[in-house]
This record gives sequence, structure tokens and C-alpha cells, in this order.
Amino acid sequence: MVSFFQEAVVPHFNFWIYVIIMMIGLWAVIAKNNLVKKLIGLSIFQTAILLLYVSLAVKEDAGIPILDHHAVAHVGEPEGAAAEAAGEPGKQHAGEVDTHGNGHPAIDPDRIANPLPHVLMLTAIVVGVATLGVALALCQMIYKDFGTLEEDEVLQKIKSLHDDV
Repeated sequence: MVSFFQEAVVPHFNFWIYVIIMMIGLWAVIAKNNLVKKLIGLSIFQTAILLLYVSLAVKEDAGIPILDHHAVAHVGEPEGAAAEAAGEPGKQHAGEVDTHGNGHPAIDPDRIANPLPHVLMLTAIVVGVATLGVALALCQMIYKDFGTLEEDEVLQKIKSLHDDV
């Protein structure tokens, strides 16, 4: 049991927390009858998924994928020459590994953070907030029409309306 904890839980503690938060949100969606409480559960579930994707994209000791303009200006020079021309002898710029003889700087993917997952999660946050706003507006209309936000009471009133017709 101790080895499982040290091998599976401790190194991936953040993922376990995200799964727990996800299950709390899922429980709220399944177990609650109030429509606003269900929306809160969906929002919690979405937040856990966003945190999971952002944490998957994180790399230790990774830089941003922007090449220094001095390094790009000296493309084609021998390895490290761009750094020497910029006043830093013997030091390469972040992300520049080698030109491989073709005149274009090569990028070491292990030293560069990929911004795409973070940008996609920002988009997902915006879409989630907009969807939550529409869902809350629908809840407001449901309350105005039926006088309640309890799912079973709303379904019962809808069924009684269809039985009258």
C-alpha cells in the first residue's frame, strides 16, 4: 500500500485532485434536483477538466517559443555564433539548438512550452461562461413559467399540461 501511494499518488497528486473535483461535479449533476445546482455541478466538472488539460501541457524548465531577433538575424552562422554576435560569447539563445546546415535555427521541443493547450483552454473558458449564462437565462424562464426550479416538479407540471390536451 505504501509503494502504491509513493509510486502512483504522490507523483501525480494534482491529477488525483482533478479527478476528485470532477467526481464532485458529476455527483452534483446526477444527485441534485434543482436546476441551478445542476448547473453549478456542470461548472465544477468543466473547471476540473480545464485544470487537467492545462496541467498536462506544463513542462519543467521550458521556455516560451519566441526566438530572439538577434538569433534570427544571424541565421546560417555556425552554432553559437548568433549568441556571440549578441554579446554573449559561448551561449546559445533559448530554443536555438543548431542550424543543421540549412540556414534555419532548429528548435529543441523539450525546452519549449507549447502554448496551444493553454490557448484552447482559454477559449473553452469563454465558451463555458457563455453557455452558463444561456443556461441560467433558461432557468429564469423556467422559473417564470412553472414557478419552480426543481426538476421533478417541472416535469410533473409538463406532464399534467400534456394530459389536459
